[in-house]
Amino acid sequence: MVKVEVKYNKLFINNEWTDAVSKKTFPTINPQDETVIAQVAEGDKADVDIAVAAAKRAFHRYSLWRTMDASQRGILMNKLADLMEAEARYLAELETLDCGKPVKQAEEEVYFSASVLRHYAGKADKIHGNTIPADGGVLSFTLKEPVGVCAQIIPWNYPIPMFVWKIAPAIATGCTVVVKPAEQTPLTALAMAALVKDAGFPPGVINVVPGFGPTAGAALTHHPDVDKVAFTGSTEVGRLIMSAASAVNLKRVTLELGGKSPLVVFNDTDVEKAAQIAHAAAFANGGQCCCAGTRTYVQSGIYDQFVQKATEIAKKRSVGNPFDDVEQGPQIDKEMYGKVLGYIKAGKEGGARLVAGGDKLGDKGYFIQPTVFADVKDDMKIAREEIFGPVQSILKFDTFDEIVDRANDTNYGLAAGVITNDITTALSFVKHVRAGSVWVNTYDYVTSQTPFGGFKDSGLGRELGEDGISQYLENKTVTINVPKRPQF
Repeated sequence: MVKVEVKYNKLFINNEWTDAVSKKTFPTINPQDETVIAQVAEGDKADVDIAVAAAKRAFHRYSLWRTMDASQRGILMNKLADLMEAEARYLAELETLDCGKPVKQAEEEVYFSASVLRHYAGKADKIHGNTIPADGGVLSFTLKEPVGVCAQIIPWNYPIPMFVWKIAPAIATGCTVVVKPAEQTPLTALAMAALVKDAGFPPGVINVVPGFGPTAGAALTHHPDVDKVAFTGSTEVGRLIMSAASAVNLKRVTLELGGKSPLVVFNDTDVEKAAQIAHAAAFANGGQCCCAGTRTYVQSGIYDQFVQKATEIAKKRSVGNPFDDVEQGPQIDKEMYGKVLGYIKAGKEGGARLVAGGDKLGDKGYFIQPTVFADVKDDMKIAREEIFGPVQSILKFDTFDEIVDRANDTNYGLAAGVITNDITTALSFVKHVRAGSVWVNTYDYVTSQTPFGGFKDSGLGRELGEDGISQYLENKTVTINVPKRPQF
């Protein structure tokens, strides 16, 4: 086991480290061996009130942050990106310790996250309003202004990227934030907070309050001084946040929620390549990915060949100590471990054909075998519900019209994919599928420049790209009466 030092386990408010008001702590667990990594300060309503007050002061019109040049905000963001890259290995190892992500993947995510910071740093001084040729001879223009104090609640599956996806557009626009990391994975958010201070951000601009959803999370979403809530997580919790955000005031809300994404493979493809893409789509991050392509639809002409190849790939997938050179570590915690095993059991009992995996792996930690079901039907539980684990369901189809309807027959709409060598088929699928991201002959290809978010129950609003920054801006219209004839 690699020894990783836990340097930060307190709340980070107003650029200071502090215990919770209640003095309570909670354990964060190593999913590899189920041991306690550290005790972390447990924030609740009292701490949220203090953090929001700090963020509100930092957003005051005469504060250092609000009077800072926009270009200087970009400089601070680039400095934070520099510090992330300098600490990339430590951040990656801390992430691996806390959430079981293979360390190589975790390190790649640190560098990707730094690139997101740099992308938005470049936008900080390029947020422009418009002049408007309004009727009546008046002079009209718009100002783009920061929305205010933002509550940002992040998930456990991609802790560092989600931290950066949330804060980067917010601070580029001049907002201030209070981040609540997932209780399963608080450690890297706190390590990032230390880098925020080292980078030179003024007090109160970025605050981090670990805690639980029903306490710290609820206090944030209900708080009257919070102007916007951004949340990534389950659709069930997203609905609660929507309700809470309108209970006291009408907060701006963006939600990136669950998915049950289809990946459609047509007869004209190279089966080997298609199976590799589909495998990565379903099993990336141990299947703990909201846009995972876990409904793999394969056209009947290559179906049997594809199932054979998908089975072979899954059986070769390496699972084990995430500090070693493996493709998959443990699932995040005991609850999700049991949930995924429950879905696997439902697949077996529901009549799907198990062709790979299908059980836990080892007697210690939350490891699960990469699992593939063939001959899955659309009405089966494993084809309808989000599993969030290493389980791929392969379904057969015959015609284009049939598969578009089946792909759309879900309350989710986060992502979709199509694999084909026919451009007409690809573009027709892109046009008709209802999903926020559609990938052609690839999957889960996300960059700083491309908006990400969902249709239907998969969420509201977008992150990344131009759309991501617009979620943190208010549009103020200014109109000036200009005399038609000057008086001299």
